[in-house]
Amino acid sequence: MTDDTPKVFQQTPLLKAGTYGFLVLWALIAAFPLVWIFIMSFKLPVDAFAQNPLVVIMGKNTATAADAFSLLDLILVGIFTYYAYKIPRKFYRTTVDYFLPIEHRKLNIFALCFVYGLLVVASFFYLLPFVSQLVNALFDELPLLSLLSKPLIGYTLEHYYAVWVENTFYVQFKNSLTVTFGVVIISLTVGTLAAYALSRTTSSIALWLLVIALIFRALPHSVLVTGYLPFFVDSKEILTPLWNLPLIGSIFSFFAEEPPTLYGQPLAVIAVLVAINQPFTIWMLRSFFMNVPKELDEAARVDGCTHFQAFRKVILPVMWPGLITTGLFSFLLAYNDYLVTSLLLDSQNETMVPAITAYFNRETTATDQVEAIAAATSITAPLFILVMIFQKQIVSGLTQGAVKG
Repeated sequence: MTDDTPKVFQQTPLLKAGTYGFLVLWALIAAFPLVWIFIMSFKLPVDAFAQNPLVVIMGKNTATAADAFSLLDLILVGIFTYYAYKIPRKFYRTTVDYFLPIEHRKLNIFALCFVYGLLVVASFFYLLPFVSQLVNALFDELPLLSLLSKPLIGYTLEHYYAVWVENTFYVQFKNSLTVTFGVVIISLTVGTLAAYALSRTTSSIALWLLVIALIFRALPHSVLVTGYLPFFVDSKEILTPLWNLPLIGSIFSFFAEEPPTLYGQPLAVIAVLVAINQPFTIWMLRSFFMNVPKELDEAARVDGCTHFQAFRKVILPVMWPGLITTGLFSFLLAYNDYLVTSLLLDSQNETMVPAITAYFNRETTATDQVEAIAAATSITAPLFILVMIFQKQIVSGLTQGAVKG
């Protein structure tokens, strides 16, 4: 295979080796903590905190006391993962074009992806263990190949069971989803409208609004929390006059008989995180809108669309990669936040990140520490899933925002 790159732009062998070596080193340094805590979360404490790394990886004591993977199991898991990832990439477009009706196609695609996800999960937890047990039993009868079915790497799921079932970590997961999706929906809705207006105006006021938004984004999170805190604590007394008004009070009373106390509620955290995230969302979306030619707006207006119809039917479909990229950053801000959620939420509405700190106290045992590691590993799973699903849109969105169209 020939390299069509002009010779003047080609890297020397030494520079190419140095570049690839640096990238590999950086990838190992970045991925090592995640991989290591993932391994530790499936081991008993005696193996998880062993001094010898091989003991941690192989988990000999865990294999004796709990369960273990054989080499055949690892091969089967690898094959299953490979085809579970490759099948939708190969047959997705054909399936959508030939089997899904054009009407309500987006809803049908979502249903198809949901069903496929359920099939993958069900196959991994029910069908794959059955096949693995059958294959291991078959290889046990063969003289030389029986070594492939011997226990190799110990593992246990008791820490995940303790976290999610015994310690009801699913409650914190639900609270995290409530806060995260609330922040993403409000940030994208307000940010999209504001960024579109700022990208199409020629007024000098727009520049000052963007500068002010950037200043607010640069403020420490603790400053905003301190400013909101008195209102959230005294919200019931502050909002009582609104409930006493004749017309407005009847409308508010339809939703709640008396003014709510916002402190400790997810709504308070959503408000603060939206205030923190909104300047960044506006700036990022504005850069995407600036790359969309204004001629599209004018063409839509000529065809009879109103300003909002042109925005919704013409501009937003072009902006889809940018919206996904911005939404992902908003998701990460709300999902990974510790300071705001730990200060403004009570124990009943606590999210996952501050909940992990409950495992560390003066009476923390080795088992508690491994359970905290299992909880931390569980938090990273949705992030990997999101990136895998929207990787093409993210790359397209980042490229679209970086290059002037």
